[in-house]
Amino acid sequence: MQSGESDRWARTRERGMWRFVLRSGVLFYGLPMFFIMTYLIPHPRLTTPQSAVLWLIGGAGYGLAMWMVQERRFRKVTRRPS
Repeated sequence: MQSGESDRWARTRERGMWRFVLRSGVLFYGLPMFFIMTYLIPHPRLTTPQSAVLWLIGGAGYGLAMWMVQERRFRKVTRRPS
């Protein structure tokens, strides 16, 4: 993580984890995947509501995982030498 990237992450983390999860995970990952996997590549056994729940939960999981990865990277860069 470089200086500019860590500065951006510092601003993002000030806004909070749940905002990041909802925005990056649900809105920018889960929602597009829902539309792609429901309407462009439909699964014959899933109804539209089932697909919506699946991808919104999946998006939240993705956002949470990305938060944890970025936090680990940020802490590694900002760790003070002992």
